[in-house]
Amino acid sequence: MRRRSALSQERGLACGQEIFRKSEKIFMNLIEEHNKKYQFFADITGVAMKVYNKYRPGLLESAYEAAMKYLLELDGYKVGRQVDLPIFWEDVQLDQHYRMDLVVNDDIIVELKAIQFVSDEQRKQLKNYLNITHCPYGMLINFSPDRLYSEWYERYFDGKIERVKLF
Repeated sequence: MRRRSALSQERGLACGQEIFRKSEKIFMNLIEEHNKKYQFFADITGVAMKVYNKYRPGLLESAYEAAMKYLLELDGYKVGRQVDLPIFWEDVQLDQHYRMDLVVNDDIIVELKAIQFVSDEQRKQLKNYLNITHCPYGMLINFSPDRLYSEWYERYFDGKIERVKLF
């Protein structure tokens, strides 16, 4: 009787280990798919890091912006700089507009800062741009005196905006 019990336990353990291996593989595939979907965020942040390392802190936002546009275009991205964002009241265009720092491939808004710390005010600015344009992706990149900092966002069809992280 004990022999059967020990054998059953061994089979159960082996079965559990197999299920764990399959679950782990599925989980790793999901992580890989997630990271692949958002690879452009890492690529654009890599370009920002090149600019930061070359120019160091202390320049105006516009200098970082010009360099980012140039390098992103070298990498094959379509980049608009200081893109007008008109404001409407219902169907009437108002005598007011905003300018988005960079728009990459027509669907990624890149808002650049050169300040000490990013606050909710800057996050709200980017989120408003995402809501007004319905662009699916946004990035907030800060060329701060201490380090380069970036946040990544995705806007869903229902208007919900969530921060994105790679694993």
